[in-house]
Amino acid sequence: MNKSLLILLLSTCLLGACSKKPQPITYGRDGCDFCRMTIVDKGHAAQLVTQKGKNYKFDAIECLVHYLADKEQSNYSHILVASLNEPGILLPHTEAVFIISKKIPSPMGAFLSAVRVGEDADDIIDKNGGSLYNWEELNKVLNP
Repeated sequence: MNKSLLILLLSTCLLGACSKKPQPITYGRDGCDFCRMTIVDKGHAAQLVTQKGKNYKFDAIECLVHYLADKEQSNYSHILVASLNEPGILLPHTEAVFIISKKIPSPMGAFLSAVRVGEDADDIIDKNGGSLYNWEELNKVLNP
């Protein structure tokens, strides 16, 4: 193999490793970067991707919020949360609203879930009780 081809292959591999794209969560195997528990609940997981392309995965949205408590959110190219109504689908946090309802448990006990903006948040609250928050309000509630 000639030297030019080897350099091209290595460069391609390195660029791919530094991608700013989210990596799929391997449920049942990946661990939470905040609490270290295994990520199993597809309706409550979350993920961060830094501007440099490093991925952080969380078993619960509350772990993500606590992790970000003392960090500058502009350092992240993606802040993603799982949709309660679409388990396994990660939404940008700006496209979600957040529900805290004692009738909808989450992995770490904050009873926190997310749904896509414009979806059935009001119906979920009517059925289960609870409160609705946007991202900024949620951060104030969980990190007073």
